Amino acid sequence: MKLAFISDIHGNAVALEAVLRDIEIRQIDKIYVLGDLCYRGPEPKRALQLVQSLQTEVIKGNADEWVVRGVRAGEVPEPVLEMMNREREWTLSHLDADDIQYLNNLPMEIQGEYEGISFFGFHATPVSLFDIVPPDASEEVLKTTFMSGTNAEVYLYAHIHRPYVRYIGGKVVLNIGSVGLPFDGLPKASYAIVELGRDSFTTTIQRVNYDIERVVQQYTESDYPNAEKMINVVRSGRF
Repeated sequence: MKLAFISDIHGNAVALEAVLRDIEIRQIDKIYVLGDLCYRGPEPKRALQLVQSLQTEVIKGNADEWVVRGVRAGEVPEPVLEMMNREREWTLSHLDADDIQYLNNLPMEIQGEYEGISFFGFHATPVSLFDIVPPDASEEVLKTTFMSGTNAEVYLYAHIHRPYVRYIGGKVVLNIGSVGLPFDGLPKASYAIVELGRDSFTTTIQRVNYDIERVVQQYTESDYPNAEKMINVVRSGRF
């Protein structure tokens, strides 16, 4: 059984299409989506429609929550709060009421089991859409934050846009990175594959090329309110 986990699309439908083509080539059996679908990209509506067309399990990310109710003081640095809400208003202008309701109703976690191997997925942590757990967090932090109250072999999350795989006490913690806005210095879409066999599994981080300059053009032509900043991010793979 081959599972793909994608997340942090951020309205970058061009990158999402490239990832979905890669997933098709690799004959993935099922796709899961770990949130952050629309906000901060030039094609929020089309990105959302592509996700919905998968007819699969989707959970909520912090950016989905922001689309629904706005970015609040204390959630981002004060100097960028006004701009981020301007970006949110631009995103809202490209969605309709049904889209907002869809985002609002997304669940917070996914769980599954195949071939005797169980997984647990969430956006940032099991109890927060906003908390940041970096790649170099201690084993104790990972155990306490991700594994308390659950018993899975594979723990998957997104949010930080920096993919990694770590092994702790016979279990795997896997950050799947970002489809639309990677922050690790490699400007290629990121997603994860978990292949499950009888009492065994493998995990892989996939990096996929996409047409970055097409996305740059979309930011420029769409009158996006923070276009220069976002263009720098997609070109450099750094925030």
